[in-house]
Amino acid sequence: MARQSRQKRVTILDVAKDAKVSFAAVSKVLRNAYGVSDALREKVNISIKKLGYTPNTAARAMRGRTFVVGVIFPDMRNPFFADILAGISSALERTQYESVQGIARHSTEPSLVQSMIDMQMDGLILVGTTATSKALSAVGQKKPTAVIGHHLPDTKSVDTVNNDDEISGRLVVRHLVEQGYRKIVMLSLDTENGTVIERREAGYRSEMEGAGLEGAIKVVRVSQSLREIQVAAKALISRQDRPDAIFCWTDFVALEVISVAQASGLNIPDDIAVVGHDNTIYCDFHQNSLTSVDQSGEQLGLQAARLLIERIEGRSKCEHFLVHPRLVARRSSLRAESVA
Repeated sequence: MARQSRQKRVTILDVAKDAKVSFAAVSKVLRNAYGVSDALREKVNISIKKLGYTPNTAARAMRGRTFVVGVIFPDMRNPFFADILAGISSALERTQYESVQGIARHSTEPSLVQSMIDMQMDGLILVGTTATSKALSAVGQKKPTAVIGHHLPDTKSVDTVNNDDEISGRLVVRHLVEQGYRKIVMLSLDTENGTVIERREAGYRSEMEGAGLEGAIKVVRVSQSLREIQVAAKALISRQDRPDAIFCWTDFVALEVISVAQASGLNIPDDIAVVGHDNTIYCDFHQNSLTSVDQSGEQLGLQAARLLIERIEGRSKCEHFLVHPRLVARRSSLRAESVA
């Protein structure tokens, strides 16, 4: 029986012939080069879709560019990371760049970084990393790198995109004090090099001191383990001097605190108020109605992708983009008179 011939791979030359344009014109469209008209781009894209052309990543790498960027998340249990990914995808939509995601929870961040470098990806976006500034700077010297959620000192090798996390802590305490709460505890993340968490804690402490509540300052640190979050929440609400409000470092934790409190017969917010951080889509569900700090995950992702592409395209000066947060008040922290 005759061996079935392998289907011939569609090339840029095939696209050029079909679109009746030059090889160079197709190449410019694929590179999103400056000066390409909308008419030419549409003509080439029609032929690309018609022929089913896909870029040869290996060949691109040999020419010095793969048009692929790697995005590394610590895990995907936190719904906020989905917002960030949506922002990255939106920013890349009108470019020739594509993204590949890696989850550090299933491997390790250093091994994922090295794998992406070995695959000759053009750049990296690291989300929620706990690596040291020195380690991140070393990565940035190898590949263009943008970091989301890590307040680095000024460096020439890594761009950063952050929420103003100290302001976040201040906003939460200010809101709770205005609502009449005084025994405000922060349920924080137990992590090393977590400058995002450190700054939220700093904002919480500063605002508590400013409100004359320094004696009530209490920070409880737990891991992201659901079991540990539940244990910590039960311990807090079972105390004789139970706090009247808990500020959680992320919505994922805050929603679990609400579940534990309600299962123990407590009323939210009359017996205890709960505030989260990130303002994910679950906050607005009626059964949750969770007060949260909005730091716009999509904006963070969009800006990180923008900075990374600029760096890949040749920008050498380091940039640090800062998002200013806002507090979205809902039923979980609003006194009855405030809701009325």
